[in-house]
Amino acid sequence: MRMRQAAVTAVGALALLLSAPTPAIAASGDFLYKTSSGQEATLADPQSGVCINLDGTSEQDPGHSPRNFTDATATVFLDTDCNGDVYYVMNPGKKLGDRLKLRSVIFS
Repeated sequence: MRMRQAAVTAVGALALLLSAPTPAIAASGDFLYKTSSGQEATLADPQSGVCINLDGTSEQDPGHSPRNFTDATATVFLDTDCNGDVYYVMNPGKKLGDRLKLRSVIFS
């Protein structure tokens, strides 16, 4: 009986530990892109694991020319909310030209 109670207690403790929120981690560095009007925009030390819709972009006029100067991998999406089948994975230090269009990004 004691083994069963100990196992139930251990499983309950593990479930509680796994359900606890983890602190937000930020990518170090800057992610740069050009808005639809051609102005330079910067995300400084962006939060990891959270989709970021990019200011200055719209469905008709997405942003372009992303540069990932963070220490994290950035996945850029043509659609907002990091949705859709059109995306590109950018390793740290990667620069892309104006042919790549984007409206949202998420960092690993």
